Amino acid sequence: MRIGAEEEFHVLDVESGRLVPRAGTLLGRLGGSGFSRELQQSAVESNSGVHDTLDALFADLSAARRRLDAVASSSGLAVVAAGTVPLARVTAHDVTPDPRFRRMAEDYRRVADEQLICSAQIHVDVPDRDTAVRAMCLVSPWLPPLLALSASSPFWLGSDTGYASWRTMLWQRWPTAGPVGCYRSAAEYDAAVAELIGSGVITDTGMLYHDLRPSDHQRTLELRVCDACPRTETVALVAGLFRALVRHARERLERGADHGCDGHHEWLRAATWRAARSGLEGPLVDPETRRGAPAPVVLRRMLRLLRPALEASGDFATVRTLLEEALAAGSAAHRLRRAARDEDLLAGVDMLVAETRGDPLAPCAARRRDRRPARPRGTGRAPAYVRTATTPGTPG
Repeated sequence: MRIGAEEEFHVLDVESGRLVPRAGTLLGRLGGSGFSRELQQSAVESNSGVHDTLDALFADLSAARRRLDAVASSSGLAVVAAGTVPLARVTAHDVTPDPRFRRMAEDYRRVADEQLICSAQIHVDVPDRDTAVRAMCLVSPWLPPLLALSASSPFWLGSDTGYASWRTMLWQRWPTAGPVGCYRSAAEYDAAVAELIGSGVITDTGMLYHDLRPSDHQRTLELRVCDACPRTETVALVAGLFRALVRHARERLERGADHGCDGHHEWLRAATWRAARSGLEGPLVDPETRRGAPAPVVLRRMLRLLRPALEASGDFATVRTLLEEALAAGSAAHRLRRAARDEDLLAGVDMLVAETRGDPLAPCAARRRDRRPARPRGTGRAPAYVRTATTPGTPG
């Protein structure tokens, strides 16, 4: 059961920390394969190779980030893997000049204009499309905890939204976004997709934006619920857990186990909202009880459930260590809020850049402070983005 990942990165001006539509500059210098453009000219996507182990995936993703960072740095730019970046502006003029993207911008208007978001997507091998489709119903209840692990987008257009993943709220406005339904076969799923395309609301299978979907061109099941993650370790953790979920689902299907789906996914949409609101610093909806529980309780229960599947892939020790480290460090949303509270929002941007690069925060932040005039504290009106109404990471 091999794994791969797609990561999306925001392109920032290195001095101001603001989002800029200069993805073309980076792509022109990168050349070759492995990187591609997105709907907005302020984002770049990287595509990993296909790997058997989490160590190999981690090394691949780290190398791609180093390559992207080197090209960005030489162009006066920086790249950030996060659901949103704190400083951005919405415009209708920054869509990538591609016929498909232009059509999407015209059809969806403000939704497309505000697509200033980035995600991490994980692919896991499946033997056939029927297995992929049938496994979705078994895997879906555990996707909100994976979203909580990845939550990295508390700020939007300079203000704290109160959410750990505001990207989720923006993303769910697309007509096909959110939890996927349950289907008995690939034929049934494909008929539903054809009906959606026939409605004219979407134009092709690439616009199926469910949290989980069978790949249209590979024999994989694709996870799409997560924010882009500043730390590569978080991507590896999510990939390990997702592969275990798919393995666990396959084994249940092979045993003929009834997934017991009642067709009601209202609780699952609510659980996704809860994860987007709270991240790791508040309650999640426990998929087994459908009641609120602290995030560490839910995630450690998930680890126990998936231990046999993780051991079958050789991932258990790695995933257990990465999970405990993630719970101790808190979500990226929590770390970003803390940086904004302790200094200012640009310090938070420094943190995101440093974590994306794989460096510790201090050297990056110090370099910025050395070249930027000091900003006095406590004088005049504080910018809206410095204000945090709640304890970092805590819903309130």
